[in-house]
Amino acid sequence: MNFKTVAEAFNHYRTATLEEIERRAAEIKGIIETDVEADITTLNIELTGLAQAKANAQQNAGNGNQRSAFNPITGAGMSFERRASYEATEGDVLNSPEYRSAFFKTLLGHKLTEFEQAAYNRAMGEQRADAFASSSSVAAALPTQTLNEVISKARTMGGLMSVCRGFNIPAKVAVPVGTPTAAASWHAEGAAVESVAPSVASVSFDGYEIMKVLSISEKARKMSVAAFESYMTQELNACVMACIADGLVNGSGTNQGTGVLNGVSWTKDTNHFEFSKASGLTYADVVKVVAALKRGYANGACWAMNNAALYNLFYGLVDANKRPIFIADPKNEGIGKILGFPVVVDDYLPAETVLFGNFNYMGYNLPEGITVEASRESSFKKGLIDYRAMAIADCKPIVGEAFIKLTRATA
Repeated sequence: MNFKTVAEAFNHYRTATLEEIERRAAEIKGIIETDVEADITTLNIELTGLAQAKANAQQNAGNGNQRSAFNPITGAGMSFERRASYEATEGDVLNSPEYRSAFFKTLLGHKLTEFEQAAYNRAMGEQRADAFASSSSVAAALPTQTLNEVISKARTMGGLMSVCRGFNIPAKVAVPVGTPTAAASWHAEGAAVESVAPSVASVSFDGYEIMKVLSISEKARKMSVAAFESYMTQELNACVMACIADGLVNGSGTNQGTGVLNGVSWTKDTNHFEFSKASGLTYADVVKVVAALKRGYANGACWAMNNAALYNLFYGLVDANKRPIFIADPKNEGIGKILGFPVVVDDYLPAETVLFGNFNYMGYNLPEGITVEASRESSFKKGLIDYRAMAIADCKPIVGEAFIKLTRATA
C-alpha cells in the first residue's frame, strides 16, 4: 500500500499492535537497504507514519490502553515534543532538529530516538534519489543549520568568499543576473520614448566534486553531539570551503570551478594594466585602474590582493599631495580603503597581482550542500574513524567586465 502523507499512514496503522508495527517497519528498512529501485520517498512516509503509530500505541498502553484522541492532522492529543517532532518530519527534514541530532549521532555511532530515526530515514530516502546515490550505503547530507554555519564562518574569514555571491541552484540551470543598466537621457517634450530592456547576464553552473577524508581517533565517539558538531564545522570549513575559496581565484575550469584569473579575458591596457618592474607601483597606476572600471560597477567595488601586496605595494604609496592612498580602518574592524574603496585580503591571490572590481559578479554554487559518511573499516588497524566529506560545487565570474587586473611588468 502506498501512502501519500504521514497522516494517511498513521491512520492506517493506528489500530495495529506493536508487534505488527515493528514487523512492518523492519520490512521497510530491509527494502530500503537492499532494493535500489524502491520508491524510497513513499516508503519513508510509511515508516514515519509507523513511528508515529508506535509512539501513540505505547502512550495508550501507558494510559491503561485507552485510545488517545490524537489526530495526526490537528495534532490533538500529542505532547509538545511529539508535535514538534511530527511537524519536523513533515516539513524540510534537513532543517529539523531531529535530523540534525540524528546526523551527528549516526557519525558518532550513538543510538537514535524513534523520531530521530524517522527523520534520518526520510533524509536518506531523498538522498537516494540524487546524484550521490550509487548504492544502498548513502552519505548523509549536512543539516541545513550546520551547512549555514560552515558557509557563514567561511565568509567571515575574509577573502573573495566574503564578497562573492553565493548560490544554491541546480547545476546546468541558467539564472539571470542583473547588471548596471543604461543611463537615462534628456527628452524633448512630445517626442516618443523607446523602451530599453535592462542589461541582464545569466550564469549556469556545472557540478564538480570536492572530496576530503578526515581521520580522527575512535575516542571521538565519547564526544558530545554539540562538541562533535563544532569540530566538524571547523574541519569542513578548513577543507571544503577552503577549496572553493581557492577555486574562486585560481580555478582552471577543468574538473574544477573557474577562478577570476582564468575566467576573465584579460586585455592589456583595457582591463589589465601593468606597473613598472623597475620603479614599482605609482599613484598614477592606481588611478588608471580605478578609471578603467566601467560605469555602474563602482558601487560595491573593492580591491583584492594578498597581504604582502597590500603592505609592499600600497602601504607607503602617496598621492600628488603626499597623502597616503591606503587608509586603515581599525574602528570598523575592516582592513582599510584605497582611494575610498574597501580592501579584501585573499592569500590565494599570487604575489603582486591586484584585482579591482565588483565581486558581486563573481559567484559560487553549492547545489546539494555537503554530505558526510563515516567508515570504521578503512582505518580499523589504526584505531581511527574516517569521515569522508563530499560536495558538488562550481564557481565562475558572472560578468567579466566587472573586473580590472593590475600586475608588475615582466620586462
